[in-house]
Amino acid sequence: MTPPYSDAETTRRAVVDACLWMGARGLNQGTSGNVSVRAGTAMLITPSAIPYDAMDPEMVARVPLAGGAAEGPCKPSSEWHFHRALYRARPGIHAVVHAHPAHATALSMLRAPIPACHYMVAAFGGHDVPVAGYALFGSESLSSHVVAALQDRQGCLMANHGATTTGETLERALWRMEELEVLARGFILARQAGTPHLLSREEIDATLAKFEDYGPRRDR
Repeated sequence: MTPPYSDAETTRRAVVDACLWMGARGLNQGTSGNVSVRAGTAMLITPSAIPYDAMDPEMVARVPLAGGAAEGPCKPSSEWHFHRALYRARPGIHAVVHAHPAHATALSMLRAPIPACHYMVAAFGGHDVPVAGYALFGSESLSSHVVAALQDRQGCLMANHGATTTGETLERALWRMEELEVLARGFILARQAGTPHLLSREEIDATLAKFEDYGPRRDR
């Protein structure tokens, strides 16, 4: 399924399936985290406080991007503010994934950005993975912090909270969340063993350039 996404049964099912996939991969649990996609002039986002294995496509909420009340039988995720703010600020993103994977969350508790310890840092659009400032979950202040951290990135940690990734597609946002957790785990293990050697700006710049045409399509 590729953008533009529409408010259709297949799109809503994809949102639910994304949540189930994260649970199966150990990236999330219970009712933690949330997933959304841009669907025309609105976003479709997971409902609040419903376990993923009990979620049905019709429970996915529709929230207009321009403002206005959410639509659907269930309240949207409490984090809908920063999802909507990201879509408003970043026209090129079509999916937002928020989760509490253990190692990324551990680094968020330390409020420690992930430096250029591995070339996959470039998968998030820059020379590090930043940490968004702390604020109460579901608040406008948290929304501002997340948007600022992701101004030129596709992923960030969230202080004492978890992590958020974005994507040109839902699949890319999910891929980045798993890559972020792997990167966080590797960074923690490396710090336990010694002092990680960091790649130079030039080395990360070369990786960023390489990623521009990375993928299976010949026309990329």
